[in-house]
Amino acid sequence: MTCFSPVGVVELLWDRGTILIEGDPPREALGFAVFDPRVKKYRCMAIHYSRLKRVLEEKGIPFEDRVMQPACSKVEAKVKPELRHYQREALEAWLRYRRGVIVMPTGAGKTFVAIAAIAELSTPAMVVVPTVELVEQWRRRLSRYFPGKVGAWYGEEKEENCLLVTTYDSAYLSVEALGPKYPFLVFDEVHHLPSESYRQIAELSPAPYRLGLTATPERSDNLHALLDELVGPVVYEMRVSEASGRYLAEFEVEVVKVRLGEEEEEEYRRLEKIYLEYIRRKNLKFKSPAEFRKLVMLSGRDPGARRALEAWVRMRSILFNSESKVNAVADILARHRGDKILIFTEYTSLARAVSERYLIPLITHDTSSEERRIVLEGFRTGVFRAIVTGKVLDEGIDVPDVNVVVILGGTSSRRQFIQRIGRALRLKPGKAKIYEVVTASTREVAASRRRRRDI
Repeated sequence: MTCFSPVGVVELLWDRGTILIEGDPPREALGFAVFDPRVKKYRCMAIHYSRLKRVLEEKGIPFEDRVMQPACSKVEAKVKPELRHYQREALEAWLRYRRGVIVMPTGAGKTFVAIAAIAELSTPAMVVVPTVELVEQWRRRLSRYFPGKVGAWYGEEKEENCLLVTTYDSAYLSVEALGPKYPFLVFDEVHHLPSESYRQIAELSPAPYRLGLTATPERSDNLHALLDELVGPVVYEMRVSEASGRYLAEFEVEVVKVRLGEEEEEEYRRLEKIYLEYIRRKNLKFKSPAEFRKLVMLSGRDPGARRALEAWVRMRSILFNSESKVNAVADILARHRGDKILIFTEYTSLARAVSERYLIPLITHDTSSEERRIVLEGFRTGVFRAIVTGKVLDEGIDVPDVNVVVILGGTSSRRQFIQRIGRALRLKPGKAKIYEVVTASTREVAASRRRRRDI
């Protein structure tokens, strides 16, 4: 049976991540709405929901809105978080538009700004995070302010509530069902969102209110430019240097320069020659990681480009897996016998070598969730004084008394660098110590210098 809207009234209906428009939309809406001959109606992606309503209102066209089906009518906080002055500034900047990205260093309290925003709006919200650990962390914190109103949606756990915490993976799979239930979307570590799959979470949701949180929005592929459309522009930004010593722990970065072994050095210089000769011959200049794609694309049809790319990959492997970096850890551990230490590597192979050499617990992508839980709990309680990891703990670990971070390799992105040092920057007595172990006389040294200048 087909239902028709009253004459002259447009009806907006939810349909699996899109808005169906019953009736004739105004011409201004046709830029983002297309005619679907299967149902003989216009249709637009859910992200255009607010824009569509605004066009209808401006044109004085009556409409019935049947899109949102909120999980609860209202969500009131038992108590609102107390915010520092800069957190209040960030909240007020976001409330002007109720869309946008807040950029703050790890440890500066982005989570509490988001909780305050939820309390201000008193509307159902879905919080999207990159890791299971962050699901549990957010659920605990939200439950302090909204007891009994927080659910989680990931893996085998599917518990809906007025507030819902989910992972990017789970939200991507379930947005068509969950979208109309949550008018407010919070994206933690929002730099993940612009990826080809995850951006659909934002595109297939009608949520009019959107908040992104990150320490560094930039991506090497430049897809962060999509955040304006998906979430909103950056509305507030605080650098690490602005917060250090006041709202974050003071910190000191020490660059430890090591040398390649004789065989490693010989192989590295041979590969470097192959790489540099090609890019100079072709006059290639890589001013950003995104521009490096030129070489990748050329490698598909040019044997010389392929050899240069293979040389570059092997050079990275030599730098990141050098035995000298494993050796350097011994001195750092000896200097910080009473401290809590996080060691980051780029490659799992190097993390495993450090773990085996110094009998330090290891967390990688292959670590089971139960083992990961045991290791992190042991680290928090002091059973383990150090752990070593690849990239999996760049986000989602909350151990406030970490005071030493060791980064074995100086060519991580600026975002990774800020995330990693942020593990030691939660406010506490004393100064945090950051060690960046780089290979002397290589491009690692210059990359390290640029990153330290940018924070």
